[in-house]
Amino acid sequence: MERKNATREQVLLLLEQAGELSPALVRQVERQTGVPEAEIWGTARFYSLLSERSAALLLCRGLTCKLAGSRQLAAHLEQRGEPYRSVSCLGQCDRAPVALDQDLLVRHGRARGAVSPDDPDLPINLAGQDDASFAALHRARQLGPSAVLDTIEASGLQGRGGAGFPAHAKWRAVRAQASPLRHVVCNADEGEPGTFKDREIALRRPYRLIEGLAIAAWTVGAGTIHIFVRGEFPRVRAGLEQAIAAVGEALSGLDFRFVAGHGAYICGEETALIQAMEGRRGTPRIKPPFPTQVGLHGQPTLVHNVETLACLPSILLRGGEWFRAQGRTEPGSKLYCVTGHVHRPGVYELPLGVTLDDLVDQAGGYVGSPRAFCPGGASSGFLPMSMRDRPLDFQGLARIGSMLGSAGVVVMNDTVNMAQAALQQSIFFEDESCGQCAPCRIGTQVLRQALARFLAEGSPGALNGLDSVSWEMEQASLCGLGMVASRPYTSARRYFPGDFQPASSPEVS
Repeated sequence: MERKNATREQVLLLLEQAGELSPALVRQVERQTGVPEAEIWGTARFYSLLSERSAALLLCRGLTCKLAGSRQLAAHLEQRGEPYRSVSCLGQCDRAPVALDQDLLVRHGRARGAVSPDDPDLPINLAGQDDASFAALHRARQLGPSAVLDTIEASGLQGRGGAGFPAHAKWRAVRAQASPLRHVVCNADEGEPGTFKDREIALRRPYRLIEGLAIAAWTVGAGTIHIFVRGEFPRVRAGLEQAIAAVGEALSGLDFRFVAGHGAYICGEETALIQAMEGRRGTPRIKPPFPTQVGLHGQPTLVHNVETLACLPSILLRGGEWFRAQGRTEPGSKLYCVTGHVHRPGVYELPLGVTLDDLVDQAGGYVGSPRAFCPGGASSGFLPMSMRDRPLDFQGLARIGSMLGSAGVVVMNDTVNMAQAALQQSIFFEDESCGQCAPCRIGTQVLRQALARFLAEGSPGALNGLDSVSWEMEQASLCGLGMVASRPYTSARRYFPGDFQPASSPEVS
């Protein structure tokens, strides 16, 4: 039983600092925190960076790395006698194929991808000079909270983490709560395959992100800011810590705290992230109540991802209507990641609602004959090239059963078998399911097993019943992961039925 004064928040930190997981370590953490050993074991086993530590390299087996030659990299490592462990995704898709060392630094991989050229008229402008003047924070204080909220509403800013929820609505909900204790959480646990934009913001424009956090905290009345950084991004955390230390008086009155992720994609979901911050397994909570009402430690909490926060300084300095006008079909600019069969993978800031051809033109064009693309990472499924002229925006993609998500665009040419690609994404979702609800826990396993059996045996009968399983996952899963985990299979079979015939094509290389 947990002690009344248990310090659960320390569990993950103590496990991280101690090294190899062992019964002796778990007993020690129990003595230090008062959390029962069984719960400590369960928490530690949940996170891949805690449960499977070794000197082996981490080799990404995600779709983009497969397309870029992760099998060849694995063969190279085996030839050299370098031990490795395959993992779902490492957030370095622009550098594919990638392997990280035991310090979570890139050991094998290309240079970081390209970004849009320096343009001061871009709301975020990744290639621009970072600005530590904090003029936008000063402007927010001049306007007052009510006017800031009206400006954010006028901008039409939607959450850039995937859901696309209006930002001002979250802010107003937190500010309206009676509790005097409120929190702002920066979700920098960027885990969607094909996505690495938040990593680039934090590395290239840390002051812009920090200023956005300060504006949000001041407006909603929060004194504590928590930055939850993906565990595989040690350079991101180090850079942000250095930037905050250098700011000085501009941040007086704000308490910045860092929390490390430990290798769980599900913690990109805001309630699972809060669970992890409290030292628990990162399992989503039932909503309502929403974090804006009952969040971290049961107190009102505003959770935003990095890109959303990085938009705020420009909005405050140039106005909501200016930001809204930056979009093509929906408000604002958008950071689009693009990888796969393109010449220049990277992050490109473009008007929200551009087409795939517009984006790939920025990325140097297609490699080979394009066949399919994911508009928003693994969660968005696959679309055929006949839809290349559709706007890459939130509402339009939702209407055709896809999603923009975090805009992690992956392009595939005609060398790719889409049944194999669907299997690759299904492996990811099975690996990353938290296992809390049966539709997702069982469904992801059934999908992966059926696709693997079909590709091994060439029998369409192996896929019998998957449509029902997919429907049940979409309708009954507790959180978004289970709701979209079947989408790679259902979309691939819908748009590329020939790849689900008995004669299968070679495996994704």
